[in-house]
Amino acid sequence: MHKTPITVAYGDGIGPEIMQATLRILDAAGAAIAPEIIEVGEAVYKRGELAGIAPEAWESLRRTKVFLKAPITTPQGGGYKSLNVTTRKALGLYANVRPCVAYAPFVQTRHPTMDLVIVRENEEDLYAGIEHRQTDEVFQCLKLISRPGCERIVRYAFDYARQQGRRKVSCFVKDNIMKFTDGLFHQVFEEIGREYPDLEQETWIVDIGAAKLADTPEQFDVVVMPNLYGDILSDVAAQIAGSVGMAGSANIGEQCAMFEAIHGSAPRRAGQNLANPSGLLQGAVQMLLHIGQGEVASRVQNAWLRTLEEGLHTYDIFDPAHSRQKLGTREFADAVIARLGQRPEQLRAVDYPADSRLPQRPPQPRPAAHKVLVGVDVFLHQRQRPASELGARLQQLASAGLPLSVITNRGVKVWPNGFAETTCVDHWRCRFLAPAGQAVDFADLLALQTRLNLAGFEPIKTENLYTFDGEPGYAAVHG
Repeated sequence: MHKTPITVAYGDGIGPEIMQATLRILDAAGAAIAPEIIEVGEAVYKRGELAGIAPEAWESLRRTKVFLKAPITTPQGGGYKSLNVTTRKALGLYANVRPCVAYAPFVQTRHPTMDLVIVRENEEDLYAGIEHRQTDEVFQCLKLISRPGCERIVRYAFDYARQQGRRKVSCFVKDNIMKFTDGLFHQVFEEIGREYPDLEQETWIVDIGAAKLADTPEQFDVVVMPNLYGDILSDVAAQIAGSVGMAGSANIGEQCAMFEAIHGSAPRRAGQNLANPSGLLQGAVQMLLHIGQGEVASRVQNAWLRTLEEGLHTYDIFDPAHSRQKLGTREFADAVIARLGQRPEQLRAVDYPADSRLPQRPPQPRPAAHKVLVGVDVFLHQRQRPASELGARLQQLASAGLPLSVITNRGVKVWPNGFAETTCVDHWRCRFLAPAGQAVDFADLLALQTRLNLAGFEPIKTENLYTFDGEPGYAAVHG
């Protein structure tokens, strides 16, 4: 059988031990893979590569397009960047897929029937990492949500649910507050969902959705959500299923994919033959499915399940009530290998299709909207003063075609008719908005900036205000 090249990184801490165990199991199961070893992580960071990966390692990743990665350690401080975030963005790995399954009664959990998959958008949202310090008191992080990003992740979630025989797709957003960004995610979910009438569909505000997920995860099947919510709640779901150490993760792109455990490098446990390789092994099973080796994936998964139900456990899940023997990392791998070809008797066995790769369907381009400039939000660094005084001064600098509309502080209206009780900091958003139906020439914005500067104000940022096909492209103001 032709062997599929894959790129392998042994990582830091417990990484080398659990990777060795995982590769031994895959080899014994007959996985047709040809690993290429690269070095990433702490040692590479300390050699001056701020992303923890050397240029020659990128060559392997771009050639094989499949990355099996053990956990790494990112040094604190010094401008070091997350290797995971860098890899996901550089290789376009837009979908993070985390199955969260309970293995009761062999792994302790309060939710013995839990079996859900979280599909998390992986590239944008607050994880764009665009942050600024704007004043003495205020820092900013930009939340970026794009229509193509929403379309890709939502369609992936529906395709995944249909292929895996799942019954329902749930969407978690906070669009009662973030009406444009999370609102777009919700809108796209409803648009694409109409193409999948065979699947149940629901949307939850993320706070109550998270509460339901933690309390009654049995209600959910496939859950799709933006990046930050998915990052947090996938760890919560993995933990309440039994253990974060048991969960694997797939990062899927149109061309490349990365597979890993979701836990960290645990340096305190390194070199002691203690670590549980199950999380990385679960990531490797997802990898086998991705490269079209479903039969091997079934063989590995069923042997692993049989090992669990026979009570052969590593220290982290060992419980005298359900465990028969405490095994080290190497011995656990030996136990799985010895059970290849066997099926679990109490846990649900798997029978993956020989080739279960999902089709990649890039978003289709949409016609451009008619975009009209109608105003500007000017953010000022200004020591605290009564908002009424600031408003009076700014009104004198406005023009008939670009009058001052509102002033906010931390998003809350403070002028006109603000409340004295509102706490203000040194960061003011001043909205200058043309009369209804009128457009603004860009030169008017520049002239306003000049007048503000000459009057002693310090604009730290401006955000142009547009309508798109007649609809405002800017949020209304609280208050």
